[in-house]
Amino acid sequence: MRIPAHSVCTAIRDDIVAGVYERGSRLTEELLARRYGVSRVPVREALRTLEAEGFVVTRRHAGACVAEPTEREAADLLEIRMLLEPLGAARAAQRRTDAHLKVLRGLVRLGQERSKEGGGEDLRPLGAWFHETLAQASASPGLITLLTQVRHKIAWMYAVEIPERPVESWAEHGAVVDAVARRDVERARTLTAAHIARETTVHRLRVPRAGERVRTSQHAVNTTGLHH
Repeated sequence: MRIPAHSVCTAIRDDIVAGVYERGSRLTEELLARRYGVSRVPVREALRTLEAEGFVVTRRHAGACVAEPTEREAADLLEIRMLLEPLGAARAAQRRTDAHLKVLRGLVRLGQERSKEGGGEDLRPLGAWFHETLAQASASPGLITLLTQVRHKIAWMYAVEIPERPVESWAEHGAVVDAVARRDVERARTLTAAHIARETTVHRLRVPRAGERVRTSQHAVNTTGLHH
């Protein structure tokens, strides 16, 4: 597989999130360069970026390794999302364009149709696309970057169950879009906060694969016989 050098960071991050590289495992520049078909220079730059984002840590005598987040760090991410997403929705109500509204309404329509048909697995990417578009509508580069990083790390640390009532969940999405369309800042903020709070209840902390370590905020323990 060969990819452009500028995509190395994204490729490594996606593979970390997907579990290709286990938590705590070493990430050598040579092997990564060979895997992605690039020189070691962009790999080195990517590892620095991923370390700043919290996906990679540098260890003495080991070099770059996949981070091993604690349970507290994982819980903090959900709280951070609950603070940032409503802010993004409020900004979107102020700054959204007609193009943003068109995409958001199309996603809501599709989500409502598929939830009524029982297409549970199809709803996950639609939901992610919806929240990404809502963030883009905020027209705040710093906020968009933060929300993107938080979503990636939540996807890495948590498995998300399909909501018991997906029709209601997509009705909530629709209500948020209506508020954004009317430029009702406070309603967009309030509805999004309530929606994210309900979404958080279907997040389950991922159980690392056999041999990986599960870290609490105090210490690390070894686990065997557990699967992702």
